[in-house]
Amino acid sequence: MNMKNNQKFSTLVWLNKPKEKEGRFPLYIRINVDGRKAAIATRHYINPKQWDSRLSRLKLNAPNSAVINAYIDRALNNIQQEFLKCAAIGKMTTSKELKDSFLGIEPKTQEKTFLEVIEYHNLKMEELVKVDRVVKSTWGKYLITKKKVATFLKEKYNVNDLQLSEVGFKFITDFEHYMLTTQKLHTNTAHKNIKNLKKIMRMCVDLEWIDVNPFTRFRCSYKTPERVVLTLEEIQTLLQTEFVNNALNEVRDVFVFCCYTGFAYAEVYKFERNDLSIGIDSEYWLTTYRKKTGERESVPLLPVALEIVRKYEKHKLCNKNNKLLPVRTNQLFNNYLKEVAAFCRINKRLTTHIARHTFATTVTLSNGVPIETVSKMLGHSRLATTQIYAKVLDQKVSNDMQILKAKLNPPTQIEKQKKTS
Repeated sequence: MNMKNNQKFSTLVWLNKPKEKEGRFPLYIRINVDGRKAAIATRHYINPKQWDSRLSRLKLNAPNSAVINAYIDRALNNIQQEFLKCAAIGKMTTSKELKDSFLGIEPKTQEKTFLEVIEYHNLKMEELVKVDRVVKSTWGKYLITKKKVATFLKEKYNVNDLQLSEVGFKFITDFEHYMLTTQKLHTNTAHKNIKNLKKIMRMCVDLEWIDVNPFTRFRCSYKTPERVVLTLEEIQTLLQTEFVNNALNEVRDVFVFCCYTGFAYAEVYKFERNDLSIGIDSEYWLTTYRKKTGERESVPLLPVALEIVRKYEKHKLCNKNNKLLPVRTNQLFNNYLKEVAAFCRINKRLTTHIARHTFATTVTLSNGVPIETVSKMLGHSRLATTQIYAKVLDQKVSNDMQILKAKLNPPTQIEKQKKTS
């Protein structure tokens, strides 16, 4: 018969003559699904003279015919009902699965492999990227983690994959050692890959693929890197430099705009003209939701940033694409920034991350803006994140201590007279 899932199903009851025992033949039931057969040996032995091969039943006048025929009917009905149940939900089945179900044999769940579950996780994350629930760059980091695991398994264990049950604490320490020594990764980078795997294994526990997460006992560390920022003098150098190539001028302007607003590249790239609004203070503001975290990021524009926006009000490409600023693709933007830095003799690798750090440190915190305010403008969900980004400069420490010194040691009357004379 043809079912909803288009599988072909049939059953057959017959006497297995080659297995004859004392003139009786064992009763067998055969299941056929899509041409693949599975035979069930019953406990009944039949006298061939009492067997009706046309009906596949015992003749009515045979001893125990009612019991055996009822057994056959019940068996065929149970097998057929199991197949129909699978067909109703569109599940493909096999003759062996139907046989095991009839005999009460629990199906063996095939254990997942390590790379298999990483791929499962990454495919789920890819689907979230498509609906803007996860940033593409975050998904990309998990793809890198999978490649590193696959390379490690091949180079160190000489295998293509491992069963989940084989992934233990030793695997983790071996993988960490491999990344730090063979691949010479920074501790932060190596432990980020391990954190990714720890998250994936938590998913495996939740899905009941494993009982315990072997990564739980492994402590990932993080060393706060030295944050590179620009000084006000370096920002002024950028602003005062005019380039022959107008593309460099535009890239410089977008970079400086980031220094005075704290927006990341992804946010600046998507800003349109109508994103500029008048705030509660009757000044111009830019508000968005960070693509990376989904947190609200709302910043009032400082005069330098507003001047840059007005500079491109009549820009041809901005008008055509309804863009706030002429932001190029990420690769082009970073390539041009290298040229800008070299021309201005700024011995720092300019990136939008540095611009964001500069806003947090040089532009805001160093000028007395409270860290809570800076955190809100940067779209951080935790103040601790802002504390990592916003390193207080030595100059700010010096200024604050000068103010404190003046309060603790006020000038004498004679010193005051000297200053006024």
